[in-house]
This record gives sequence, C-alpha cells and structure tokens, in this order.
Amino acid sequence: MYKTLKPGLGMLILCVVLVLAACSAKSEPAAQPAAANSGGSGTAEQPLTKVKIQLKWVPQAQFAGIYAAKEQGFFAEEGIDAEIIPGGPDIVIEQQVVNGAADVGITGVDSLLVSRDNGLPLVSLAQISQKSSYRLIAKKSAGITDPAQMKGKKVSTWFGSQQFQVLAFMEKNGLDPKKDIELVKQGFTMDQFFNDQVDVATATIYNEYHVVLESGTKESDLDVFNIEDAGVGMLEDTLIAKKDWVENNHELAVKVTRAILKGWNYAIDHQDETVDIVMSNVTEGSTTREHQVTMLEEIAKLIRPEGFSEKQVGSFVEDSFTRTADIALKYGLIKKAANLDEALEKSIYEEAVK
Repeated sequence: MYKTLKPGLGMLILCVVLVLAACSAKSEPAAQPAAANSGGSGTAEQPLTKVKIQLKWVPQAQFAGIYAAKEQGFFAEEGIDAEIIPGGPDIVIEQQVVNGAADVGITGVDSLLVSRDNGLPLVSLAQISQKSSYRLIAKKSAGITDPAQMKGKKVSTWFGSQQFQVLAFMEKNGLDPKKDIELVKQGFTMDQFFNDQVDVATATIYNEYHVVLESGTKESDLDVFNIEDAGVGMLEDTLIAKKDWVENNHELAVKVTRAILKGWNYAIDHQDETVDIVMSNVTEGSTTREHQVTMLEEIAKLIRPEGFSEKQVGSFVEDSFTRTADIALKYGLIKKAANLDEALEKSIYEEAVK
C-alpha cells in the first residue's frame, strides 16, 4: 500500500509518485498460480516451483501415474507446479533433459545407458517399470509354436535402440539373428502383421498386443512368446535427470520423485478414475477409453508386479539392471561396460520413499 501524500505538495510530485508506482507494479514478478487441487504448500509468498516433465511418448496410460500426481495434487503438496510435456516420434527425451527443455524425463534404460556411453551426464532417479513389456506374436496359421521355428521367417521389431531384446531372445533360443531370421523394421502400427508381410511381430503387452485383439483377432489365434519369461528382458521406463541438476536441486529431485511414485500407487489403486484423467489429456480421437483401461491394467503389472509393496514402486532391482546392461554391451549398444553405481541415483529414490 502506498503512503498518503502530505497536504501542500505540488501536483508535479504527485505525478512522479504515480508514475513510479505504475512502473514498480509492472516490474514486480507475479506469483505463480497454484495448481488445481493443490491442497499444498504453494502460496503467494511461497510460489510453487516449476518443474518440466518430458514424457517418452504421447499422452496415454503408460504415464498415468504422472497425470494422477498432478490431478490429485501430489506435486503441489511438494511445492511443485508440474508441466507435463508430451513426447512423440521426433522428440529425443535425453536431449530434452540435457538441453534444459525439461528437468526430468521418462526414457528406456537401454536408451539411458547409450546416452551415458556417449557422454551425456544423465542419471536415473527411480525405475518405473520392473519387467519387460515385450512379446513376440505369430498367427497360428504361421505354424510357429516354438522359437526354433522362427528360423527362415520374417521377424519385425522397432529399430533404434529397441531391437536388442528381440536379438537376445533369438540367441537365447539358438538362432543367429544375422543369419537365421530376416529382421524387418516395424512401423508404429500393426499393419505389417495384419497384412501377413511378416511372420512374427513385436508387441508390448500394454499396447500393440491389445491393438491386435481389438482388431478381432482372438488370443487363441495367436502364439505368444514372452521376452521376460525367456530371461532376456531389458528394463524400460525409467525417470531421468541431468546429473548437475540433481546435485543442485537434490531436495527438489526427491520431491518430484516422491510425487510421481505416489501418483503411480494412486493410479494402480484407482484405475477407473485415473483413466478418466488420462482421457482428459489425450488427443481427441487418438484412442479409446477401453484401450486406455487395458493399457493401465497391463502397465500396472509391470510397475508394481506381484509381490511388490507400494514402497518398492520405483526401486532399483540389481539383477534386472545388470541383465539390461549386459545385453546392451553384448550387442554393441554401448561400447564399454556400464557403471551402474554412477548411472543410478539411488539416494533420491531412498529419500523419496522414507
């Protein structure tokens, strides 16, 4: 509030005071608005801290825990205003985080290891998925009931850094992936499989597998091979940040991680409600509620598998990381053995679940 002018001062002084007051009002930064449903610590005196979270892909139930954390006010309770940034086919998550376009991101562990091998200073704050989502599927009409029968067949999978689980599966079953199969680049639809352009296709259990079933194909019409059960599954979604950002924002990193893990436990325990939240964020017409219901059901099994408690969500399972790193090294995805002690910021997770 401005002080009352003393009687007798000239009009010139009054004008100067008014101009200065107006300039001061313009230059004073506005407090960040509290997020919806905050119920938390953000106030005009203590504005919420903005944190940008980069998703691995477009909005869908694969990231339900992050959307639930925002909608339920878990970020705001930690003093955070979370901006959730969708991913896409042309967005490199690691570059977004390294360049500061995002503070934290979701990527695959294999991609994290490759980035670190190439010198990017990235670390994992928590391991979101605990099991591989990959399946290899074949139509019954192809007559492939055993992996050995894939010899001489066309097998499709995604390239980039996503084919290595499939290569490891082939070797585990006595097949040379360079000679015994024809490896075909798989698109972002299942059209190659539907049109019999390939004999075997790759599908995640939470997405493409159910796209096939939703097309009218019955489970009884498929032969399905589980990469995880074969012992060659690689860890997938992990929460990453830049090393120096974590060092300079240790407490904030803990708070972000805690909110996301809390969001995931909420999403798993309140799936119908969370799907509604997801559907309010998807691009209109890009998916159906039924598909997102199934996606969340399946992703929940990967994030909090049987035997996992709520506090174990986000934990680092050493055997799984070692297997992932070994496969990455074996197939030349990384040039030198990964230093998992440096790649995993375990203290962040440990403090987040205290």
